[in-house]
Amino acid sequence: MNREDAGQTERPDSEVKTPYRRFSAKEKLRILEEAEACTEPGEIGALVRREGIYSSYLSRWRRARDRGQLDGLSGKKRGPKKAVEQELVEENAALRRENERLRGRLKQAETIIEVQKKLSQMLGLETPAQESTERE
Repeated sequence: MNREDAGQTERPDSEVKTPYRRFSAKEKLRILEEAEACTEPGEIGALVRREGIYSSYLSRWRRARDRGQLDGLSGKKRGPKKAVEQELVEENAALRRENERLRGRLKQAETIIEVQKKLSQMLGLETPAQESTERE
């Protein structure tokens, strides 16, 4: 075999190119959970081979998880973000409106009760409070 022939031989595994894989946050967390569940020697190696990843991915993903970056990759609400202060102002305004509405209903209920008392006194009817004091 001469040098020209040696340079032209190709390795059989070089023809097969695996596509670049992207892992979602959910997949990364699943793989990390499996890796942390490994207790026997060689189990992590088998996991890495089965998933087709490098062991350095595990340490990189662990650091990202510890920093909270994997949690943030899940679905995010689109559009402009409201400031926390603005949310509190809106909630406060809504609670004030509800409070005013309930105060109005309370005032109306107290007025109705007063009218009922006066009406029962004018008609000479006994109220439930008067009946219970008379029985005792």
